[in-house]
Amino acid sequence: MDLIPKMNPVARLISLMALSGCCLVLSGKIALAEATLQTLNPSISQAIDQENTHFSKHFEDLDIEGSIVIFDLNQNLIYQHNPDRNDTAFLPASTFKIPNSLIALETQVIENDVSVLTWDGIVRSYPVWNQDLNIRLAFEFSAVWFYQVLARRIGHERMQEWVATIDYGNENIGSVEEIDSFWLNGELRITPQEQIQFLQRLYTDELPFSESTIATVKDIMIVEQTPDYTIRAKTGWALAGNVGWYVGYLEQNDNVYFFATNIDIQDESDLPARQAITRRCLASLNLL
Repeated sequence: MDLIPKMNPVARLISLMALSGCCLVLSGKIALAEATLQTLNPSISQAIDQENTHFSKHFEDLDIEGSIVIFDLNQNLIYQHNPDRNDTAFLPASTFKIPNSLIALETQVIENDVSVLTWDGIVRSYPVWNQDLNIRLAFEFSAVWFYQVLARRIGHERMQEWVATIDYGNENIGSVEEIDSFWLNGELRITPQEQIQFLQRLYTDELPFSESTIATVKDIMIVEQTPDYTIRAKTGWALAGNVGWYVGYLEQNDNVYFFATNIDIQDESDLPARQAITRRCLASLNLL
């Protein structure tokens, strides 16, 4: 029997929360915004999903189409813009460098973060790629050739096993011939929400990698560190589909905020918007 009388969705949600003895408090105020209960992954049983109108303004101001999802771990709260897109799968592009780094270090196809791969002498469009690199610099510069070498060393069979084991996206790396391109223009797909799920498992050390491997990858992911916060993240740009990514997490005030930003890229001038929108949305939550 339904113990809650018919009422508008917001009032009904508040009544249900009152019956269960729980409420959501944000900055000392009960959140009365439109909200629905949503499960993001098995470790989040009742995350509150809240559309944030401030986020829309940032996309409009920068004239960018796309989406963002931010998950507040302590509050079990999801903020997002364009939820349909956040549940749509895209090529991961260079965001796959996070799992690729984990797998490469774990399988010892590269020994550690200072082991160097020799540049093949092919001049590529980004000058910083045209040199010998270690995995730390290759991650920072997003050097495609470096990670293609790692993928070939890992091999198709082992790569497929690892991608399935860590439950990454749709787990489809394609044929043997696609071993060094499946994340760039192959069949592998992942949604923004799945990016959050993967990042949370990385943060909580729930992925099946050694402690040293996880610690190394977390370290090379740092893009900004201040006395107040640390951001670990990776950009991505899928030329097939013209989609840009910025995924990672912010550690601040004894809490963690996971984010996945996904936008349309019309040309290279749109690339900085990946980080700009993310930072503006985090600032809207009084972070950074």
